[in-house]
Amino acid sequence: MKQSCNILKACYDVSDQVHRDWSEDDKQRHFIKVINMNMIQLVEAFNLFLAVLFTVAYFYQLVYLVIGVIRRKHWNQSQDAKIHRYAAVISARNEAGVIAELIHSLKEQRYPQDCLDIYVVADNCTDNTAEVSRQAGAIVYERFNQNKKGKGYALDFLFRTLHHEGRDKYDGYMIFDADNLVDPNFTAEMNKVFDSGNYGAITCYRNSRNFGDNWISSGYAIWFLREARFLNFPRMLLGTNCHVSGTGFLINADVIRENGGWPFHLLTEDIEFSVSCALKGRRIGYCDKAVIYDEQPTTFRQSWDQRLRWSKGFYQVNANYSAALTRGFLRKPTRQSWSCYDMFMTVAPGMLLTLVTLAFNLVVCLACWGQPVYITNKILAVSGSFACSTVVNFYLGLLLFGALTVLSEWKQIHIPTYKKILYVFTFPIFMFTYVPISLAALVRKVEWKPIYHTGSQKALGKS
Repeated sequence: MKQSCNILKACYDVSDQVHRDWSEDDKQRHFIKVINMNMIQLVEAFNLFLAVLFTVAYFYQLVYLVIGVIRRKHWNQSQDAKIHRYAAVISARNEAGVIAELIHSLKEQRYPQDCLDIYVVADNCTDNTAEVSRQAGAIVYERFNQNKKGKGYALDFLFRTLHHEGRDKYDGYMIFDADNLVDPNFTAEMNKVFDSGNYGAITCYRNSRNFGDNWISSGYAIWFLREARFLNFPRMLLGTNCHVSGTGFLINADVIRENGGWPFHLLTEDIEFSVSCALKGRRIGYCDKAVIYDEQPTTFRQSWDQRLRWSKGFYQVNANYSAALTRGFLRKPTRQSWSCYDMFMTVAPGMLLTLVTLAFNLVVCLACWGQPVYITNKILAVSGSFACSTVVNFYLGLLLFGALTVLSEWKQIHIPTYKKILYVFTFPIFMFTYVPISLAALVRKVEWKPIYHTGSQKALGKS
């Protein structure tokens, strides 16, 4: 031991003597080399930490994916469910071109018509939406308020009005967008799940009426099918909370009464409602036999406006509820705490954090220019390869999700085979367009804007 210490001391003395013999330039170059090597190690450690963190945080969604692939059977539902009374609620702004189709599909439900009333809120309309809706057989309320715009305010207006008029004698409310078409068995299938009495809300299987129009409409369609098959379906099987998504969901009237209406007014009021349910321990179920057909945007301008609102809304929900969700999932493990964690990961700005990581590595790459060649090569090998692999893995991951979704739901996608294959490869491109949208949502003021629809008689995929 003593001999080893003497050897180390001798080596230190030699090193110290060498350093004293160095010129100032040599010392400066050595100092820069040490700093650069430490920086490279720091970047490597940072990238590894983030890669591990993202993998651990989102690993549960791979479990959902496996469950969605291997479990294809529906769970048993009561075939002798009690008939409940529902109100179908449609918030519409300048939707005269499509709303009659939706009302007609609701009138054609294989469910007792005296147990299903149809309400339309003509919200700040400048066309004849209200008149068309009345002619189609709906009960119409008109609302004009330029200060409080959006679906959340329209729903709140209707629920409060029905309560004030004493017309809120319903067991549940089904929420639709004006461009939807509803499968004839929708209400009957939702009623089977609702009758169990286990759920504060129930969401459905969301297909698209214009899946094959172009790469934009197909991008939306694959995303919503993926949400149904590989998120809500496994959640329902595992007994944890599903998430409602904009349209095609049923809310227990008791929830509306407890909330005193619809107090969810952020830009993504559906996600805000889902968060509220997770925090309060209200269960959201899923019925994959209840199907709606939704019309998706086909122009990039409309898609940009819609997804900009969604991205801004997610930021709003994240800012308002992340602390509460964190407290929720840090409690003793229960179904409710897991629902809080799942919801927290849903609203977490994963795209933004990924972009920050990529930007950090790109800045490091740019900063290395002018350094010695061995330093530049090392930094490019670390940061450059990390940035490239992140982009490639992101594309391949989305490609995998798209392919599995299309293969799993092949019979539900009523377009030619070559289009199904083509849109699997364009799906990651559609998702990549979220990059500039996510950045724009950070800095831009975003207001609710209507998405105009044209409708189509081929909607139920019979073309």
